Amino acid sequence: MNIAAPTLTPTPRALAWCLHLLVVCLLALAAGRALTAGRPHAGAIAAAAAVCGLVYAAGPLLPRVRSSRPAAAWWLAAVGTVWLVLLTLSPDAVWVAFPLYFLQLHLLPRRAGLAAVAATAAAAVTGFAAHQHSFGPAMAIGPALGAAVAVAVVWGYQTLYRESERRRRLIEELTATRADLARVQHTAGVLAERERLAREIHDTLAQGLTSIQLLLRAAERALPGAPQDAAHYVEQARQAAVDDLAEARRFVAALSPPALESTTLAGALERLCATTGARHRLTARFHLAGTPVPLATAQEVALLRIAQSALANTVRHAGATAVDVTLGRAGEEVVLDVVDDGRGFDPARPPGPAPEGGGFGLAAMRARARALGGTLTVVSAPGRGTALAARLPLVPPSEPKARP
Repeated sequence: MNIAAPTLTPTPRALAWCLHLLVVCLLALAAGRALTAGRPHAGAIAAAAAVCGLVYAAGPLLPRVRSSRPAAAWWLAAVGTVWLVLLTLSPDAVWVAFPLYFLQLHLLPRRAGLAAVAATAAAAVTGFAAHQHSFGPAMAIGPALGAAVAVAVVWGYQTLYRESERRRRLIEELTATRADLARVQHTAGVLAERERLAREIHDTLAQGLTSIQLLLRAAERALPGAPQDAAHYVEQARQAAVDDLAEARRFVAALSPPALESTTLAGALERLCATTGARHRLTARFHLAGTPVPLATAQEVALLRIAQSALANTVRHAGATAVDVTLGRAGEEVVLDVVDDGRGFDPARPPGPAPEGGGFGLAAMRARARALGGTLTVVSAPGRGTALAARLPLVPPSEPKARP
C-alpha cells in the first residue's frame, strides 16, 4: 500500500506560525503560573511543558512528518501523550487543547481527525474536573465550544481552499485556451492576409507583368521594320509598369485601387476596357445596363478585380477579337458580365495551371465573389467563346453601408 503525502489543504505559512506561537505561549503560561504560584510539582510541570514544547517543535522540523500521514499521526500521538502528562499535573494545560484541535483536523483524515478532537475535548474536560474535584456544565462548555469552532474553521477553510483550487485550475485552463485561441486567430489572420495578397498580386502585378511582356514581344516583332510601332508598344509597356506600381503600393496598404479613387465603378470599368483595347489587338467594349446603383467599397473593389482578371484571361488564353463587359442590376443583385468570342473551353474540364504559374484566376475570382456573399458563373464551350457572370448582393454581409 502506497503511503502518500497528506492530501488535505496545507495551512498557509502565516497561520502555521500563529499556531506555533499559540502553542508556545500556552505552554509557557502553564509553566510560568506553576513556578510563580508555588504550586506543588512546579518543577515537574515546567519539565513536562518543556518536553511537550520540544516534541511539538520536532514535527515542523522533521520532513517525514510533513510528507507522510502515518508519521504525522505518530507525532500527534506523542504530542498528545506528553500533553496528557502535563494535564495531570496542571489544570492550565487544558488551554493547549485548542491548538491541538487544529493540528488533528489538519493532519488526520476527516473521520479520524473528528474522533481525535472529541477524545482531546473529553480528556480536557476530565482533567480540569479532576483538578477542581468537581464537575459542572461550564467545565464542558469551554472545551466543547472550542472543538466546535475548530471543526467549523478548519472544514470551512478546506472547502474554500478546494473551491479556490478548482477556480485556479479553471483560470489556468481558460488562460491556456485563450492562448490557443490567440494562436489560432493569428494563424487565421496570416492565412487571410496571404490569400488577400495572392489575389491582389494575381489580379494586378501578375496580369500587369503579362501585359508588359506581350507589349514588349510586340515591340520586338516590330523591330527593325516599324520602329514607330515598337516605340508605341514600349511606351504602353512603360505606362503599364507605372500603373502596376501604383496598384502594388495601394494593395499593400489595403487601400482602394487607384482606378476607383476619382471615379465610379462604371468609369473604372470603361477605362479598363479602353486601356485593354489600346494595349492589345482586342476590341473591348463596356456597357452600363440601367441606372448605376450605390455599392459598398468592398463590392466595387471585388468587381473591378474580377473584371481585370477576366480581361487578362481573355487576352492571354482566349485568342478573342472582341470582349464585352456589362455592369447592371438584376433584382437585389449587381451583375458583372464578361463575354468574349474566343476559343472557349470545357467548364467540366478547366485548363490546368500554365507552365508560367497560371491557373489561379478563376479560383481567385470565385473567392472574391464568395467572400461578399455572391456567386461566379462561367459558361463556355470549345470554339464558342466564354461568358463569365459575377453576382453580388447589393448589401454585402460584411459591409452594410454602400458608397454612393
